[in-house]
Amino acid sequence: MIVKAVLLTRLDTICIKADLIRVTRELEIEEFSGDGRYLADYSVQDFTKTLGTPEDDVTNTFTARLLLLLESRPLVGEVVYRDVIEDVVDAYWRDYEDHKASFIPAFLANDILRLWRTFCINYEARTARVPADKKAKGKVKNYKLKHSRMLTCYSAILVLLAIFGREKTVSPADAVNMVLMTPTERLEWLLQQSELADAHVTIRQLLAQYEVFLKASNIGEAELVRQFQDKNVSHRYLDEAYQFGDLMFDALNQIGGRNRFHRLLVV
Repeated sequence: MIVKAVLLTRLDTICIKADLIRVTRELEIEEFSGDGRYLADYSVQDFTKTLGTPEDDVTNTFTARLLLLLESRPLVGEVVYRDVIEDVVDAYWRDYEDHKASFIPAFLANDILRLWRTFCINYEARTARVPADKKAKGKVKNYKLKHSRMLTCYSAILVLLAIFGREKTVSPADAVNMVLMTPTERLEWLLQQSELADAHVTIRQLLAQYEVFLKASNIGEAELVRQFQDKNVSHRYLDEAYQFGDLMFDALNQIGGRNRFHRLLVV
């Protein structure tokens, strides 16, 4: 059993959470989901010591750690943030020193794939099929899952795969640079790599279709749910979501080129 080290007192934790809630309301940012259920604090030791253990899921460090690496940005303390990212990456790259010339980031890649599958499973488990408004709300979640969540996970995979294809290895510094990019910045980075010219058309299509998704979903949750109650609109949106997945699959194959890392991602 892993015992979590207490770095903040209970009162300190309450004060920090209160400040976060107050600031988000002042900035008119959407309320924390689940009525603050997921508003928790973790230390870098929490992220690294539970990595790969059963406690990783129980303590929710798995999801928190992956979201830290895939879609986080520091509001304050950029130096500390960078140190945390490097420590977490080092935990995934623990075998790097013995395999510098041919390191495959399998540990991190498998966790990213597990996060994607977890998103998919959670969608199936938590989505109501009746009544009609709840069914439409579930379709909205599916639409967002197949765009934003997919891009979060697979943009990172694509960058790591591209680096491995060029260098035949992936260093911790490469991984940190990937983390410091947003999901769309990762696609834009791929467009700057001349050796990936065969994939550039697909990547541009991914960016264009993601822009369509952002415009379609930027109308408010209630209005989007209302639109999804129209079967014709719902089918059109979900067809676009499948097309986005097809493009991601094409990019994965074009960049992977059947190398060892690509094979590991598939089998």
